Amino acid sequence: MEKRYSQMTEQELHNEIAALNEKAKKAEQMGMVNEFAVLERKRVMAEAYLIDPDDFMTGQRYSIKQEGGSFFIKYFNGVFAWGYRNDSNELEALPISLLEDEGGHI
Repeated sequence: MEKRYSQMTEQELHNEIAALNEKAKKAEQMGMVNEFAVLERKRVMAEAYLIDPDDFMTGQRYSIKQEGGSFFIKYFNGVFAWGYRNDSNELEALPISLLEDEGGHI
């Protein structure tokens, strides 16, 4: 049985991310768009467990990596930041690995 990301050590998470990157590269080369998307989401989730949620602050706006736009954090639940994308009024969750400060850090 596979371990959950929350149960993995930092080294195990790095190994998992490397394996997911390799699988995603192969899926992309083979034109398997759906498989590639699933593997990318798994990678983003694994990366979230390597980041300390305390590096982020509620009530602050952060850039969304690779997507553009911004995200205003209302609260956290584990490695998910809950808040509002751009100027939306719809509450949603993003893994913290997708967020960076305006200068591209975190």
